[in-house]
Amino acid sequence: MSRPSDHFDSAEVTLPRLGFTGWLRWFWRQLTSMRTALFLLLLLALAAVPGSLVPQRAADPNGVTQYFVDNPDLAPFLDKLQAFNVYTSVWFSSIYLLLFISLIGCVIPRTKHHYEALRAKPPRTPARLSRLAGFTTRDFQGSADGASVTPASVVESARTLLKRQRYRTVVFTGVDARSGRETVSVSAERGYLRETGNLVFHSALVGILITVGVGGGFGYNGNRVVVEGQTFVNTLLAYDSFNPGRFFSDSQLSPYAITLDSFTASYETQSLKAFGQPLDYTAAVTTTDASGDTSTNDIKVNSPLKIGGTDVYLLGNGYAPTITIRNPAGDVVFTDSVPFLPQDASLTSLGVVKVPDGLPDQVGLIGFFYPTQAQADSGVYYSSFPDLQYPVLTLNVYDGDLGLDGGVPASVYTLDTDAMTQLTGGDTGVDSIELKPGETMDLPNGLGTVTLDGVKRFASFEVHHDPTQGWVLLFAVLVLGGLLTSLFIPRRRVWVKAATRADGTVHVEYAGLARGDDPRLVEAVAALADRHASGFSAVSPKDSSSTTGASGDSAPAAVSPSSPTEPKA
Repeated sequence: MSRPSDHFDSAEVTLPRLGFTGWLRWFWRQLTSMRTALFLLLLLALAAVPGSLVPQRAADPNGVTQYFVDNPDLAPFLDKLQAFNVYTSVWFSSIYLLLFISLIGCVIPRTKHHYEALRAKPPRTPARLSRLAGFTTRDFQGSADGASVTPASVVESARTLLKRQRYRTVVFTGVDARSGRETVSVSAERGYLRETGNLVFHSALVGILITVGVGGGFGYNGNRVVVEGQTFVNTLLAYDSFNPGRFFSDSQLSPYAITLDSFTASYETQSLKAFGQPLDYTAAVTTTDASGDTSTNDIKVNSPLKIGGTDVYLLGNGYAPTITIRNPAGDVVFTDSVPFLPQDASLTSLGVVKVPDGLPDQVGLIGFFYPTQAQADSGVYYSSFPDLQYPVLTLNVYDGDLGLDGGVPASVYTLDTDAMTQLTGGDTGVDSIELKPGETMDLPNGLGTVTLDGVKRFASFEVHHDPTQGWVLLFAVLVLGGLLTSLFIPRRRVWVKAATRADGTVHVEYAGLARGDDPRLVEAVAALADRHASGFSAVSPKDSSSTTGASGDSAPAAVSPSSPTEPKA
């Protein structure tokens, strides 16, 4: 059978045009939905992954330079994608800002709704509590100890009990639709703290986003290698590397000084499986603050020094051989404790010495330091233990152009040998210079002498300043507290309704409703009914079997299977 030609299914449906304002409203609703916020949070985590795969200019500028050397084809392409500046890139910042806006758009309407819900009264009692969770009934005698028991007194007792359990309550009176008798009920609700915790969680998350952004803009990080006996002064030029925030100014640097008095390390020597593993590092320092007060402190790996609004962390350590170079006339042209960078767990270390003046030619030395020198079957030296047991320093000597006159910055830990001639080691046929503490050897070609005066320890410190550190901690605690509150506090509604039957007994109904997951709701309603009934005289099951039901109708007597009144098949 065909439909009429004017049936609405056959008519063409024309949807209204949204217009510019309509599209903006639709986009705002999509952006401020919780689904979008969770998606952006996941996307932000994924966007941060490239920052751990390639070196970042803010944290490891030398690593970025080395990455360009090792990957000359891939590095320029990654640089165009801002892969070496992930956390300040346009795409990462866009996700960050969208997440920030989305969270604010989620929190503000929910806060308004929650505030209105807190001021509203609990809802009216449903007509049929039997449809709800944990439904149970109790019957009380109409009088007890000479006092009359009424629905109002029963409900008032239940209300008092519910208030003790921190429920918000309101009493309603009405008329039962089936029996026509008056009913009195109390509607109770609690668990609004669950939604409060949820809002605190999301608000604190917004707070963390704000404070991290502000802290990144006004904070700074700097690194400095300090040799035993040397002093670090908190000035911009004293840092080996410095990464300021976008809004940093020199006035933020608090004037203080740190002197490394000594550095001690202990290593495992009892267990062969962990032989040589570090047990503890301690940097003993003397500090002088802005007021001129001095104090002694210890800096450990997990125990930073707090001074001048900064946290000073112990990052690394190693050895700094004290090397003295003299020209052929015996004049000192170079003397310093040079930090050598560790190359393995046993602190086999690599270092560079550059002597641009004072000798007939510019001289560069590449050295390996072995705290406990050992020799493999192939003849190669290595360190067998990280502590100073048998220290040996080997040096390969180069002369030529150090490349310091071209104005191009060069690392003190590397030596460009392209414009230099190797004089010892390698294919030169001349043995490398080998020194123990206190020994002196001649440089090749009559350039002079080199002496290993001794060996000191150095420590690498990171100076971190974050003006919002306290706020981040506060918001992090609020995030955790709000999350736990929203997870473990159930929101539930409970009703107690009482009505008088025809025989004078009071029939009471109990029921609850969960606003979310609440596996203990049925148990809670049963416990409420038992505790409430303990204050009244209950009607025995034998007496109640012939009483009227909740609606006032006469309840039929129980019929046994062998009763003559049993209907025939």
